[in-house]
Amino acid sequence: MNAYRMLEILGEQNQFELLEGENGYHTPQDIRLVYLMNDAAECFLTFRNARITGEYLPDYSGELGTRLDRNEERSSLVVHQGHNVFTIFFETLEAEYELYNYGEIGHFWVKGYEYLRQLEYRIAILWDKFEYMGEDCCGELEAKLAWLAKFPPLNFTCYPSVPPQYLPDREDGWQLAPEALEIMMDLAKEAGDASLLRALELYGKHSGRWMTKYIAMLLHWKKHAKTVDLLTEKLKQAASVHPCRSFGPERDAQYALIMKAARAGQQALAEKGIQSVVLREEPFVHASDTLDFKSHLMIWMPGILNRKTEIRTFTYEKTKHKNSASARP
Repeated sequence: MNAYRMLEILGEQNQFELLEGENGYHTPQDIRLVYLMNDAAECFLTFRNARITGEYLPDYSGELGTRLDRNEERSSLVVHQGHNVFTIFFETLEAEYELYNYGEIGHFWVKGYEYLRQLEYRIAILWDKFEYMGEDCCGELEAKLAWLAKFPPLNFTCYPSVPPQYLPDREDGWQLAPEALEIMMDLAKEAGDASLLRALELYGKHSGRWMTKYIAMLLHWKKHAKTVDLLTEKLKQAASVHPCRSFGPERDAQYALIMKAARAGQQALAEKGIQSVVLREEPFVHASDTLDFKSHLMIWMPGILNRKTEIRTFTYEKTKHKNSASARP
């Protein structure tokens, strides 16, 4: 990855979010600029031995203007946030990143067919990593599966994982990529799903919105569960080459307690013959955000034609309270 090209991309997209260090922005230090932050990757552009003059407005949203002056000893970046101007002086600019295991991440922001929305979410963040950071940051299987972001029956046009106000323009999501269709057909073949394979072959010839919605409907039918589950496992396998996040001994111990509670719930359900999946929701390592760690049980519920799920969530406060209560005489 070329750090200066990455800086250009952020400028083209009017994106400029600095992470404040322990000593603020104006003391000489390494200053990080967010490039990509999601469950799959935390990537920054780091201004080494940097200092800011002027005032950076962290809450600004709007048009940006930038001017870069590169020199061997010390460079500068002038940033216009509307009428506000500040300058970052720095020695070098470097890209640094951490890649994480996102194969068992779960966010339940939108109800209905949650298992498909989790697939959409994981594929979307994988595509962002693939597009913005390149193939070098993806394993071979990841680079292949990333193209499913261009498979409209499973992307945000049909199974959005986030509320409408956070969605991109849906017009950008209806175009079927040949690479994506090929991957889905291979999955259907491997799963022995002949009827879905025939539907996909027809979809390749007539990929309009009606057929897109028809294929999307087929994906939540019980008879095609093997194909969907196979994709879920392949994404899990692809993501597993990366480590899980670590937040330090104290917080990791708290999070382990929450995961233990979810797995205990899973075991109790299994003893009753009920299948479920344990998923986790976690904050970023290198930036404060509003998310706290949670674990979820996605429980498979009976359905005649369609697959259905019920979500049960575990948090630290609930788990701690339950453990304290159970310890009482």
